[in-house]
Parts: sequence; C-alpha cells; structure tokens
Amino acid sequence: MATRSQPVLVAITGATGAVYGVRLLERLRELGVPTRLAISRWGETTIRAETGRTVEDVRSLATALYDDEETLDVAAAPALPETAAMAIVPCSMRTLAAVAHGLADSPIERAAGRHLRERRRLVLLVRESPLSVVHLENMLRVARAGAIVAPPVPAFYARPRSLEDVVDHTVGRLLDHLGVPDDSIRRWGEQRPPGLRVVDGGAVTRAG
Repeated sequence: MATRSQPVLVAITGATGAVYGVRLLERLRELGVPTRLAISRWGETTIRAETGRTVEDVRSLATALYDDEETLDVAAAPALPETAAMAIVPCSMRTLAAVAHGLADSPIERAAGRHLRERRRLVLLVRESPLSVVHLENMLRVARAGAIVAPPVPAFYARPRSLEDVVDHTVGRLLDHLGVPDDSIRRWGEQRPPGLRVVDGGAVTRAG
C-alpha cells in the first residue's frame, strides 16, 4: 500500500482522457502524496487539446518530473525503486501493447516493465472504444503479468451531477487501486462518502 511518504509515478500518454491524469495529480497533491510525473509527446498534445491547461501547469502539480520521452534516458531508472506504485492515466493502446509485450523503447515503458518485474502496483487506465481482439488480448496479457486494468467506466450508482463528478469518482477508484487512502467518493454499498453530508436539494458537501 502506498503511503503519504512514498511517491506515486503518474504517466500521461496520448489517449483521450488527459483530464484523468491531471485530476489524479491534483488529488495526490491534496492528499499529501508525493508524485513523479512523465508525459509522452502525444500526452502533451492531448493535454493541450482536451483540458485547456498548459503542459507547464500540469507539470507544476508534480513533486518531481521526468523529462519527456524524447530526452529521458535509462540513467533515470535508479530513481524508480522509491516509487510505491505507477499509474498510466490515460493509457494509449500503443502504450498498452508495449507494456504487454515487454518493450522498453521509452521511459514510460521501461518504468512500467520495472513495476511489473518488482511486483509494485501498476494501474493502466486504458482508453479506447470499440475494443478490438488485439486490445482485449493485450489487456489480458498485462493483467496476467500483475497489472490492474481500469478503464474509466462511469459509476452511475454514485449519482453524478456533472462531468467533474464522473472524473472524480474514477480518480477516487484509481486511488483505491494505488493503495492511497481516500474518503472523497461513494463506493458501491455506501450511503455517502465518509466525511460528507447531504444538504437540502441532495447536494453533497464536506461535513464540518
């Protein structure tokens, strides 16, 4: 389980859904969990296209940075053992395929492979639709190797009222998979998230 003293490595690749990676960085920062951040070249493009944030804004959310895939080399690998877990959010189908077949052509791929070898948590928020047989076989392959495959599927039992609610719930479940304690979301079977209360009109606000 990750603790507030053990860094989590967050990687943002070029699939749609960069907002999930950005929000994960924000929540980890709010929870006091240190982070390492790696953004692929296409991840940078997706951040600019989808979030209205600059890449520099996103980088500022992390405790420490790895340079982009064009400049980072194997010399960065010794920093990896201190990370408690890794999340690729979002995870492109190309990145999924590389991890599934043990490729190490980029820093993100090398880091993912190392987390698998050392039995550290690796969570892949794969983002594509529809899924081909190749995609599904790659997901099965990484799952058998020890990764957690967690597509961003909305949880409507949580009664989301906005797109932000949907994103926050997915990120909350990612934190669960990463072993980071978080009480901000409603899980299946819970009446409401611990520490929250319902006020007039059904809105949920932080208690106290």
